[in-house]
Amino acid sequence: MNGDIRELYQQMIMDHNKSPRNFHPLENADRIAEGYNPLCGDHFKVYVKMEGDVIKDISFDGAGCAISKSSASMMTTALKGKSRQDARALFAEVIKMLSRKIDEPFDPGKVGKLSILAGVCEFPTRVKCASLAWHTMLEGLEPTGKQVTTES
Repeated sequence: MNGDIRELYQQMIMDHNKSPRNFHPLENADRIAEGYNPLCGDHFKVYVKMEGDVIKDISFDGAGCAISKSSASMMTTALKGKSRQDARALFAEVIKMLSRKIDEPFDPGKVGKLSILAGVCEFPTRVKCASLAWHTMLEGLEPTGKQVTTES
């Protein structure tokens, strides 16, 4: 990652950590999923309000490191108004981007503004931090009642 991109990455992570978007329990949520990363202690709930097959509203709360909180904040912003199918497709692209090898290219057009998280792949121990909210959201779309954990 070059210096300018690294600086932008750090600024965006700090901005979303300091002022997370959609960081509150969602009163009228019809789906709630809980995720936990026992390695670092990140623990979030993702609240989803569906209208038909569309994510009408989405929020999160809990505690975690800057990367997990920022990723959750960016995720909720990106998913509002998306269909369940679009949310699953974006999930797949984000997970692929986060877990790729450093020199492996990815298509930023498939993830839009979320490409700012691409640098996480340089820090393998942080991939679980960045992906926790995404896995939790997926559980929220199709609830099984199980807590999501990064260790399963």
